[in-house]
Amino acid sequence: MKILIAGGSGLIGKALIGLLRDEGHSIARLVRTRPQTEDEFVWDIERAEIDAAALEGVDAVIHLGGGNIAAGRWTAARKEVLWKSRIDSTALLVNALQRCAAPPKIFVCASAIGIYGNRGDEVLSEESELGHGFLADLGRAWESAAAAAPMQVVHARFGVVLSRAGGALAKMHLPFKLGLGGRLGSGRQFMSWISLEDAVAAIYWMVSARALSGPVNVVAPEPVRNSEFTRALGRALGRPTFFPAPVFALRMALGEMADEALLSSQRVEPAKLLAADFTFSLPDVDSALSAELG
Repeated sequence: MKILIAGGSGLIGKALIGLLRDEGHSIARLVRTRPQTEDEFVWDIERAEIDAAALEGVDAVIHLGGGNIAAGRWTAARKEVLWKSRIDSTALLVNALQRCAAPPKIFVCASAIGIYGNRGDEVLSEESELGHGFLADLGRAWESAAAAAPMQVVHARFGVVLSRAGGALAKMHLPFKLGLGGRLGSGRQFMSWISLEDAVAAIYWMVSARALSGPVNVVAPEPVRNSEFTRALGRALGRPTFFPAPVFALRMALGEMADEALLSSQRVEPAKLLAADFTFSLPDVDSALSAELG
């Protein structure tokens, strides 16, 4: 297959490109700077411009772009960046797909489980109602923009992707390694996670099998409470976890982001992936952390 990828420089994108190339597929990439190779094509989200040649002969499109949710306090300016980097980029790509004479067969667009909002102990599947808050509103708009594509569309709702190379685990690694790690707040909030290996395998499976459409929860089958994850990370590193982060301190440091991204509870199950017989290589948190940190 020939596969076009947007957001290929991120944590998931880099790993996915490596897997696809290992499997013998041809990769084209959308980039924001001057192309360095013949398989790179420029798009400019602010100017709403995209090189139409990027879509020639493409079998599938995967969009993984978007500003980093956890890169600091959510000021009005930061929220605008998070919004435009997702909704505007998706709308631009969908507009190009709508004009394509021979459109690809499938469009996989990233989304996130933040779309469910803070739901406590409620078990959430792809059929569950959507939630409230900035992340839920962002997810709704993101998926709405992607749904306008004129082909099979998958909304890949990612949980916390575990990788030492980046994301949440990379930020936690040093303080936990120094024995300074601990639960966030009460630690009772559920954390729905997935290993980078399984996240990438799931995307590849969606594109190659083309068996799913609509929202798909890209999470491991065993979500854990933050306190459980904290203990598991301590075990993986051989360190104690005696230093909890109080709610007031998190809110003082991060504001709204603390409540929605760190203290919010989402107990999400990968119902569609399990029903379609997708196999998780690292289904439990201990095996996933050992694979990344062992």
